[in-house]
Amino acid sequence: MITIGCAGFPVPATRYFKEFLFVEVQDTHVTQPGTGTIRRWRREAPSGFAFALLAPRDIGTEGFREGKVTETALKNLVDVGKELDAQTAVFSAPPDFTASRANRAAVKDFLAGVKKKFKRIVWEPPPTWDADDASALAGESGAVASRDPLHAGLAKAPFGYYRLPGPAGHKSRYEDPAIERLAAIASDPKNEHAIYVFTNVDMFADAKRLKRAMKLP
Repeated sequence: MITIGCAGFPVPATRYFKEFLFVEVQDTHVTQPGTGTIRRWRREAPSGFAFALLAPRDIGTEGFREGKVTETALKNLVDVGKELDAQTAVFSAPPDFTASRANRAAVKDFLAGVKKKFKRIVWEPPPTWDADDASALAGESGAVASRDPLHAGLAKAPFGYYRLPGPAGHKSRYEDPAIERLAAIASDPKNEHAIYVFTNVDMFADAKRLKRAMKLP
């Protein structure tokens, strides 16, 4: 099973819902989406639509360690998750989060603890981390680590979560050869379920192109 979507709504939600059955909500990363907005998404979303939530950045800033800030951020995230029936939460590490022994232990403990709150937990390591090493660390806690399949290939796990940041950063778009290569990679049945999330500036168009390349409805 392959799911394709975007990081946030790059177009009005009503238009987005006509193209995709998945979105990674970005509002939860910085602020808390309003109750009215959450209920409107839930009301307008088609049957079978799935929401993932990008966790508050304060959690990564705190180094994935216990404390009042992390506790409050998690509570807010869980509240939104219940409203949207979101099964997946994505926790992103800041770029300067090193692979020190203390940080690795903190991530491992944090992921194990938060696993009780969501069906699927995804950890996004900094780009400086080795993708396989990050996957192994997350897997020890029952979570998965996101990765860029064009650079690191597919994860060896039943569930794979792949964030696509653009070939040269957020403001870049994927050219046709990259989309074709990505479609070929995604066609490999290495994961029972794989989610591909475009996070670049042309995410809506690029995600639609991947759908067409893979002949997905």
